Amino acid sequence: MAGIKRHLMLWGTGKPGAELSATGSATVVLENPDHLSTLLGSDLVGPHSVVFAPGHTPDAGIPDGPVVAGYEGSLSEPGLECSLGTDFYLQIQNYGVSAYMSVVGPTLIRVADDMDRDAYLADADQARQEGTFPDFLTNPVIQLADLPALGAGPAGDGPRCRLYADQDGVLSTTPGGARLGVLGEDTLEQLDTRWLLDAAADGGPAAERPWLGRYLAAVSAIRDLRARGLVADVRVSGFGGRLNAAAASVPADAAADTTDALLPLLLWSGEDAFVHDPASGRTFGLDPVAAGLAEVLLVAGSVEAGASYADRAGLEQVAAYFEDAGVTLRSAELVTAGH
Repeated sequence: MAGIKRHLMLWGTGKPGAELSATGSATVVLENPDHLSTLLGSDLVGPHSVVFAPGHTPDAGIPDGPVVAGYEGSLSEPGLECSLGTDFYLQIQNYGVSAYMSVVGPTLIRVADDMDRDAYLADADQARQEGTFPDFLTNPVIQLADLPALGAGPAGDGPRCRLYADQDGVLSTTPGGARLGVLGEDTLEQLDTRWLLDAAADGGPAAERPWLGRYLAAVSAIRDLRARGLVADVRVSGFGGRLNAAAASVPADAAADTTDALLPLLLWSGEDAFVHDPASGRTFGLDPVAAGLAEVLLVAGSVEAGASYADRAGLEQVAAYFEDAGVTLRSAELVTAGH
C-alpha cells in the first residue's frame, strides 16, 4: 500500500520520483471504470505502471501487466474525497478556500480556477516580499497539486510520468490540463510529442515570476521541518530578508539564490538554523556561525565572490563540508554559465 500511495501523491503533485520504464506511463488515473480494458490494451501502460480505476478490485493475474488499484470518490473534483481501501483518505480542496478549512488528514490542494490562481500568486508575492508563508500550505499533511503548472517547471513531468483520462476518455497529464489525446486513439509517443510542444510554448506563471520554483522549494522545506516537529515560525533566506548582515550586504541584483529551485535553502527559527537541499530532501542543522557563512555562499554564489563579504577560510571550510556531503552551495545556473 505504501508504494501505491506514493504513486498517487506523485501523480497528484507532479513531482518527479516515480520510476520510469521504456514502456507505459508511470501512473494513470481513470475517471471512468469502463475505460480500464481499453487502457490495458494500449501502449499507455506497461509492466511497471500503476493504474487507479474507480471501484476496481485488482484481478489476480494480468500477465506482465500493470498494478491496478481501486479507489472510491474523486481525484479531480475539489471538495470531494478519494479513498484507497479503508485506511487511506485523501481530501481534494480548492486553493482559495483552504486557508479557511480545517485540515483533518492528507489533503491535495488544487489551483482550479482564476480565483485560486490569484490567491496562490498573492501568497507567493507576500512570502517573497515579507517572508510570511501561508500556514495551511506548510502543514505537513498538505500537498499542492500540479506543481509544474505553478512554477516548478516541467522537469520530471509529462505523460511518461502521469496521465489522466476523464469520463469521456480525453487524456491529459492532470485534471484541467491541456488535452493531449483520446484513450484508444493515441499512442504514448504521440501524447509525449504534444506535451513537449505545449510545455515549450507555455511559460506559465514562472514567466513573470521566475522565482516561483524557489518559492515552492521553500514551502516544501518548511513543511519538512514542521513534519519533524523541529521548529516554528520558520524564516527563509531571500524571502523578506536575510539571516545576517553579511549576506544582506550582497546587492540584490547580484544575488545568486533568487531563481534556482534546486539550490539549497537557508532557513532559521530563533537560534536554530538549517540548510535544506531540495534535490535530495536532506536537511542539515548548523550553528549560527556556520549558518551565516553558508548563507553568504548561497547569496554570493561562490567562495571567491563571498570572500568580499565574509572570512574566506570559513567559507572554504563550510563549502568543503557540504561538498563532502554531496551538496553544492552554488547555483546550477552559475555553473552552466561558467562562473
